[in-house]
Amino acid sequence: MPNASKRKNRYNKLRKILQEHRLEMLEELQCKIHNVRTGGVAVSEQGVCDEVETSEAEIQNDIEFTFLQMKADTLSKISEALVQLEEGAYGYCCECDEEITEQRLRALPFAVRCKDCEEVREIVRQKKVASERRIAASLFAEVPR
Repeated sequence: MPNASKRKNRYNKLRKILQEHRLEMLEELQCKIHNVRTGGVAVSEQGVCDEVETSEAEIQNDIEFTFLQMKADTLSKISEALVQLEEGAYGYCCECDEEITEQRLRALPFAVRCKDCEEVREIVRQKKVASERRIAASLFAEVPR
Protein backbone atom coordinates (compact mmCIF):
# COMPACT_ATOMS: atom_id res chain seq x y z
CA MET A 1 0.00 0.00 0.00
CA PRO A 2 2.89 2.45 -0.29
CA ASN A 3 1.35 3.75 -3.51
CA ALA A 4 -1.90 4.70 -1.74
CA SER A 5 0.10 6.25 1.08
CA LYS A 6 2.20 8.24 -1.38
CA ARG A 7 -0.95 9.40 -3.15
CA LYS A 8 -2.58 10.49 0.13
CA ASN A 9 0.60 12.34 1.15
CA ARG A 10 0.65 14.20 -2.21
CA TYR A 11 -3.07 14.96 -1.87
CA ASN A 12 -2.52 16.46 1.60
CA LYS A 13 0.44 18.55 0.39
CA LEU A 14 -1.47 19.86 -2.63
CA ARG A 15 -4.51 20.63 -0.51
CA LYS A 16 -2.34 22.58 1.92
CA ILE A 17 -0.73 24.54 -0.95
CA LEU A 18 -4.14 25.47 -2.37
CA GLN A 19 -5.56 26.42 1.01
CA GLU A 20 -2.53 28.62 1.75
CA HIS A 21 -2.87 30.40 -1.60
CA ARG A 22 -6.60 30.77 -1.08
CA LEU A 23 -6.11 32.35 2.35
CA GLU A 24 -3.41 34.66 0.97
CA MET A 25 -5.70 35.80 -1.89
CA LEU A 26 -8.62 36.38 0.50
CA GLU A 27 -6.45 38.49 2.79
CA GLU A 28 -5.10 40.54 -0.13
CA LEU A 29 -8.61 41.09 -1.49
CA GLN A 30 -9.96 42.18 1.87
CA CYS A 31 -7.02 44.55 2.37
CA LYS A 32 -7.41 46.07 -1.12
CA ILE A 33 -11.16 46.46 -0.75
CA HIS A 34 -10.63 48.20 2.58
CA ASN A 35 -7.96 50.49 1.03
CA VAL A 36 -10.20 51.36 -1.91
CA ARG A 37 -13.09 52.20 0.39
CA THR A 38 -11.02 54.33 2.77
CA GLY A 39 -9.10 55.94 -0.11
CA GLY A 40 -12.34 56.98 -1.79
CA VAL A 41 -13.57 58.56 1.41
CA ALA A 42 -10.30 60.45 1.91
CA VAL A 43 -10.45 61.94 -1.60
CA SER A 44 -14.05 63.07 -1.18
CA GLU A 45 -13.24 64.71 2.19
CA GLN A 46 -10.47 66.78 0.60
CA GLY A 47 -12.94 68.75 -1.41
CA VAL A 48 -12.83 69.74 -5.06
CA CYS A 49 -10.09 68.34 -7.25
CA ASP A 50 -8.73 69.82 -10.44
CA GLU A 51 -8.83 67.89 -13.73
CA VAL A 52 -5.35 66.41 -13.30
CA GLU A 53 -6.06 65.18 -9.78
CA THR A 54 -9.40 63.76 -10.89
CA SER A 55 -7.77 62.01 -13.84
CA GLU A 56 -5.02 60.58 -11.65
CA ALA A 57 -7.59 59.38 -9.12
CA GLU A 58 -9.62 57.72 -11.88
CA ILE A 59 -6.53 55.98 -13.24
CA GLN A 60 -5.60 54.80 -9.76
CA ASN A 61 -9.15 53.53 -9.21
CA ASP A 62 -9.02 51.67 -12.54
CA ILE A 63 -5.72 50.06 -11.53
CA GLU A 64 -7.12 49.08 -8.14
CA PHE A 65 -10.25 47.64 -9.75
CA THR A 66 -8.19 45.65 -12.27
CA PHE A 67 -6.01 44.36 -9.45
CA LEU A 68 -9.11 43.28 -7.51
CA GLN A 69 -10.47 41.51 -10.59
CA MET A 70 -7.18 39.65 -11.08
CA LYS A 71 -7.12 38.55 -7.44
CA ALA A 72 -10.76 37.47 -7.62
CA ASP A 73 -10.04 35.48 -10.80
CA THR A 74 -7.07 33.82 -9.10
CA LEU A 75 -9.23 33.00 -6.09
CA SER A 76 -11.83 31.46 -8.40
CA LYS A 77 -9.16 29.34 -10.13
CA ILE A 78 -7.89 28.15 -6.76
CA SER A 79 -11.43 27.18 -5.75
CA GLU A 80 -11.77 25.24 -9.02
CA ALA A 81 -8.44 23.53 -8.31
CA LEU A 82 -9.69 22.48 -4.85
CA VAL A 83 -12.74 20.87 -6.50
CA GLN A 84 -10.45 19.09 -8.98
CA LEU A 85 -8.30 17.91 -6.09
CA GLU A 86 -11.33 16.35 -4.39
CA GLU A 87 -12.17 14.62 -7.70
CA GLY A 88 -8.61 13.31 -8.00
CA ALA A 89 -7.85 15.30 -11.16
CA TYR A 90 -5.70 18.08 -9.70
CA GLY A 91 -1.94 18.07 -10.03
CA TYR A 92 -1.78 16.11 -13.25
CA CYS A 93 -0.89 17.52 -16.64
CA CYS A 94 -3.84 17.80 -19.03
CA GLU A 95 -1.50 17.00 -21.94
CA CYS A 96 0.61 14.04 -20.79
CA ASP A 97 -1.16 12.96 -17.56
CA GLU A 98 2.13 13.10 -15.62
CA GLU A 99 2.25 14.64 -12.16
CA ILE A 100 2.87 18.38 -12.12
CA THR A 101 5.73 19.06 -9.73
CA GLU A 102 4.94 20.41 -6.29
CA GLN A 103 7.35 23.28 -6.95
CA ARG A 104 5.37 24.35 -10.03
CA LEU A 105 2.06 24.06 -8.18
CA ARG A 106 3.41 26.18 -5.35
CA ALA A 107 4.36 28.89 -7.85
CA LEU A 108 1.22 28.53 -9.97
CA PRO A 109 -1.44 26.66 -7.98
CA PHE A 110 -3.88 26.46 -10.88
CA ALA A 111 -1.37 25.10 -13.42
CA VAL A 112 -2.94 22.53 -15.72
CA ARG A 113 0.24 21.51 -17.58
CA CYS A 114 3.63 20.29 -16.47
CA LYS A 115 6.62 22.52 -17.20
CA ASP A 116 7.66 20.58 -20.31
CA CYS A 117 4.20 20.57 -21.90
CA GLU A 118 3.74 24.26 -21.09
CA GLU A 119 7.08 25.07 -22.75
CA VAL A 120 6.09 23.15 -25.89
CA ARG A 121 2.73 24.95 -25.93
CA GLU A 122 4.46 28.34 -25.58
CA ILE A 123 6.90 27.56 -28.43
CA VAL A 124 3.97 26.59 -30.69
CA ARG A 125 2.12 29.78 -29.69
CA GLN A 126 5.17 31.94 -30.40
CA LYS A 127 5.65 30.34 -33.82
CA LYS A 128 1.99 30.96 -34.63
CA VAL A 129 2.23 34.62 -33.62
CA ALA A 130 5.43 35.05 -35.65
CA SER A 131 3.76 33.43 -38.66
CA GLU A 132 0.72 35.70 -38.35
CA ARG A 133 2.99 38.74 -38.16
CA ARG A 134 4.87 37.65 -41.30
CA ILE A 135 1.58 37.19 -43.15
CA ALA A 136 0.33 40.61 -42.02
CA ALA A 137 3.63 42.24 -42.99
CA SER A 138 3.54 40.63 -46.43
CA LEU A 139 -0.02 41.86 -46.95
CA PHE A 140 1.01 45.44 -46.15
CA ALA A 141 4.07 45.12 -48.38
CA GLU A 142 1.82 44.19 -51.32
CA VAL A 143 -0.42 47.26 -50.93
CA PRO A 144 0.29 49.75 -53.76
CA ARG A 145 1.33 53.21 -52.61
